[in-house]
This record gives sequence, structure tokens and C-alpha cells, in this order.
Amino acid sequence: MISLKDVEHVALLARLELNEEEKEIYTKQLSDILEHARKLQDLDTTGIQPTAHVLPIKNVFREDKAGEHLPVEKVLANAPEKQDHYFKVPKIV
Repeated sequence: MISLKDVEHVALLARLELNEEEKEIYTKQLSDILEHARKLQDLDTTGIQPTAHVLPIKNVFREDKAGEHLPVEKVLANAPEKQDHYFKVPKIV
């Protein structure tokens, strides 16, 4: 069970100003959440494989193919600054 001191400590770490009523409410709510988590630990998960996501997701990548390039003039047409055939950007040190 979460104590009032625990809630005050977490509020201090999070830089939250809580009044006494809020501290009482959060103490009860956090205790209820932790109690629910404890109940989940009692479930038998034998034979259940761990998952990272509930749906079977996989990345679908397209084949990487070399294609036609845009003309340099078209690529640089809207560039704020350009020099020769390149984008000109501020020097960052």
C-alpha cells in the first residue's frame, strides 16, 4: 500500500504542489492501481509466449532500387540559398 509520505515524495520529485485533499485522493488511487497489478501477478501464464505487441506486426520494406534522378535545377529551385549545385546551409561548429 502506498503511504501519504510516498505520494508527497513523488509529488516533490515531479515538482507538483498538492493540497491535503489531493494527497489523500492520489494515495487511494495509487494504492488501487498497485493492488490491481498485484492481482495480475497471480495469473498463470505458463505456456504463453511473451509479446511486444498484441498484434502480429512486421515491417514491410520495398525493394531498394536505383531510379531516375531529378534534374539539379528542379531540386534547387526552391532552395533558400544555393552554391554551385548544392544547398547552402549555415556552418555549425
